[in-house]
Amino acid sequence: MPILMSGIRTASIMIIGTATLAALVGAGGLGSFILLGIDRNDSALILIGAVSSAVLAVLFGSVIKFLQNKKPRAILAALLVTLLAVGASYVPLNQSSSKKLVIAGKLGAEPEILINMYKLLIEDQTDIEVELEPNFGKTSFLYEALKSGSIDIYPEYTGTITTTLLTNPPSDLSNNPEEVYTYAKEAILEQDGLMYLAPMAFQNTYALAVTEDYAQKNGIEKISDLAKVQQTAVAGFSLEFNDREDGNIGLTNLYGLNLNVKTMEPALRYEAIKNGDVQLVDAYSTDSKIVSYKLKILEDDKQLFPPYQAAPLLTKETLDKYPELEQVLGVLAGNISTEEMTQMNYAVDVEGKSAEQVAREYLEQEELLK
Repeated sequence: MPILMSGIRTASIMIIGTATLAALVGAGGLGSFILLGIDRNDSALILIGAVSSAVLAVLFGSVIKFLQNKKPRAILAALLVTLLAVGASYVPLNQSSSKKLVIAGKLGAEPEILINMYKLLIEDQTDIEVELEPNFGKTSFLYEALKSGSIDIYPEYTGTITTTLLTNPPSDLSNNPEEVYTYAKEAILEQDGLMYLAPMAFQNTYALAVTEDYAQKNGIEKISDLAKVQQTAVAGFSLEFNDREDGNIGLTNLYGLNLNVKTMEPALRYEAIKNGDVQLVDAYSTDSKIVSYKLKILEDDKQLFPPYQAAPLLTKETLDKYPELEQVLGVLAGNISTEEMTQMNYAVDVEGKSAEQVAREYLEQEELLK
C-alpha cells in the first residue's frame, strides 16, 4: 500500500503541473495568471500563478503522504468522499437558460474590457445569458475554440485575420482600414464560415512614440516629421519591429528615414525613453504605458502600419440563432477612439479598476445602455 500511495502522490503532483500548463492551450487554470503576467510584464501575477500551483502541489502531496500509512479502509473512505465532492460540483443547482452565449477574450486588459461591453449590451437588450472567459489564451486558441463551438464570440482584429488566420494571406492588400475590414470579413466567411461584425474605431497597431516634451520642442506631429531629427535622435526598437517590413525597414523604404537604432527588449523601451537614453520607441497604439510615461503617438501619415480594428467574430450558426446580436453589438461600430481605448486600458492596468467597471462606465457615458 505505501508503494501504491507513493505512486498516486507522484501522479497527483504531475497532474497539477499539467493542469497549470493547460493554460497554454486555452484551458484556463492557475497557468492563466502566469501567462497574463508574462503578457503584461507583471511579476506579481507570475508569482501568484507559480506560488499557487506550488502550494497546491505541496498540499496534495502532504495529504496523500498522511494517508500513506493508514488502513486501506480509511484510504478508500477518503477517496470516496473526495469523488462525491467532485461529482457534486458538477451537478447544476438549477437549470440554466437555454439562451446562453460564451464570450472569450485574449490575454490583457483590452480584450477583457471589450468582452465585458459585449456582455453588458447583450444582457441589457436581450434575454440571452452571457458567460465570460477572460484571458482565455493567445489568438490560435480562441480561433480554434470558436470553430469547435467551445466559445461563441470573441473580439478579433482585422489585421490579425488578414495576416494570421487566413490560410492564404493577401500579398497586395492596402493599409486602408475599410478595405482591410471588408477583405477580412469576406475571406474569413468563405474560409471558415465565420461572421465578422462591424469594427470599432480604435486601432491597436504598431506605432511610434516620443515624449510630449520632445514632440513640442521639435515640432513633431507625424512620422514624416522625424526627418527633422533623424541625425540626432536615437530610436529604441524591439528586435521584431527592427526587422519587419511594416517596422523599421518600412520606415526606411516608405518614409526615407535612416534612424540610429538601439535594439532592446520590449519591456526596457519605456524606461529608456523616460531616462533620455532614446528619443523614439515603437509601441502598440493603445498600450496603457503611453499614458503612464506621457508619450505622444505620431500620426502614420503614409499608412505604413497595417490596421488592427477590433470587431466581434462569431459563427454563422450563432448569428442565425441570435440575429439580434448584429444590431445589439453594432452600437459599438465606429465608436471608441484610440485615445479612449488607451485610457480605459490605463484604468485597468494602472489604476486597478475592474474591466467590468470600466466597460460599464463607458457604455453609460455614451448612453448605450437602457
